[in-house]
Amino acid sequence: MATIKLEIVTPEAKIYSEDVDMVTLPGIEGEMGIYPMHIPLMTQVAAGEVAARKGGQDYFLAVGDGFVEVTGDRVAILTDMAIRAENIDEAKAEEARKRAEARLSEKLSEEETATVQAALLNSLTQLNVKRRQRR
Repeated sequence: MATIKLEIVTPEAKIYSEDVDMVTLPGIEGEMGIYPMHIPLMTQVAAGEVAARKGGQDYFLAVGDGFVEVTGDRVAILTDMAIRAENIDEAKAEEARKRAEARLSEKLSEEETATVQAALLNSLTQLNVKRRQRR
């Protein structure tokens, strides 16, 4: 069976790099399924859940906003945040969400507001992915 290389990279590190059977990712216009030999594509990735299917098993990651480049044999996601579902600390993500929401009630500059909103989105994404895995 044909596979496709999935690479997920943040500014800090390469988070995931494996050959998989298929990838589902959150595009800005909705969820996209990518199989081997997919038509070349470059688009934005929205914060959400990436699912990688390998050998009949699904692996999940929370990702932030970013970009994806798809070729026939590779999916490369560049994002500001990526974490495997099993590595998400729900208590820390909930604490980060509360801190960000509290900061948004303060008087902030536009730049600070954008930074806090990004942090809030990342914590909410992590919480959604982690809680969805429990079901």
